[in-house]
Formats: sequence, structure tokens, C-alpha cells
Amino acid sequence: MMSELNNMNDKEALINLREKHTKLIDEVSKVIIGQNQVVREVTMAVLAGGHCLLVGVPGLAKTLLVNTVAQALGLSFNRIQFTPDLMPSDITGSEILNDERKFEFIKGPLFANIVLADEINRTPPKTQAALLEAMQEKSVTVNGKGYALPSPFFVLATQNPIEQEGTYPLPEAQLDRFMFNTWVDYPTLKKSST
Repeated sequence: MMSELNNMNDKEALINLREKHTKLIDEVSKVIIGQNQVVREVTMAVLAGGHCLLVGVPGLAKTLLVNTVAQALGLSFNRIQFTPDLMPSDITGSEILNDERKFEFIKGPLFANIVLADEINRTPPKTQAALLEAMQEKSVTVNGKGYALPSPFFVLATQNPIEQEGTYPLPEAQLDRFMFNTWVDYPTLKKSST
């Protein structure tokens, strides 16, 4: 695909990207019904190499949406349920002592092309900071050693509305890492019946 892009002029490349984006939206829309704007924004963020924050109450198929996008693109997918007791090493991975009495790095769930950070605002700031590093640097640091994340790497995070109990507001530095802050609402009867 890269050689195709190298041989195209800007206009042809843009037309090609638009066609691929339309095909991706059509594929995802076979599974996700009534959320056209949400599907459009999530797929745009992924194609542009950005991250996306999905805000809405539980039960609106946000997890299914992210998994469907990963499947449609043929990318690896991991889901991390963010909880108040989640530690940074739970998402980045950690070093363990193996049978040969040597330290071995065991990769955490951040090592996937598309990561769903589910309910990101339910975890303490220390774990949010580990995710922030991964989003910005496309790598994680464990015991002072850096490990590159797979390429491409996208974080699609869900956030419960701040008014809900047990949430930690995301810091501005983390909000800046998201290309889109997309509100996911209940589909209208008209949208869900088409």
C-alpha cells in the first residue's frame, strides 16, 4: 500500500483515502446501528493516526464499536477495564524472574494496535499517566527500560460522565492527546430503525 501512495499525487491519495474511509464506515455500520456520527469520528481518528475519547453512559455499544473497527482493519485489539485499584504495571507489563533466574519482560495489554481503555476516568492519576506516556511516546517504560508499542497504535477510550460517582477527571494534558472527544448518546428511534 505504501508503494501505491508513493506513486500517487496528492489529489489521487486524498480520493483513495476517502474511498477507504467510506468502505471502513460501511463495514463498521453493518454492526453498529444508529451511531453514524460516532462511527465517522472514530474511523477518522484511526485513519489520521489519532486517539479518540468516547463519552457516554454504559450500555451504548462503545466496546463493540472499537472491537469492530479493529476487526475491520485486521488489527490486534485489547480491552483494559480501568478500575480504582488498577496499577500502571497492570497495563504496561512487568518484569518477572524466569526459570533461568533472569528477569524477563511480560508485555501488558497496551501491546496491541488498538487498545480500548474502558472507563478511563475510574482509575487513579498514576495509571492515567502510564497511559498518557503510551499515547504520546508510542512506548512504555518499565524499570527504567523503554519498550516500543506495536505500530500502528491507537487508544480509543471510554469515559463515564463526570457526574457519575467514583470518577477521576482526566487532566488537561491527557485530554490534549485525544484527536476527538465524541459524545455517544442513545440512538433515536428513527436512526435505529433505518
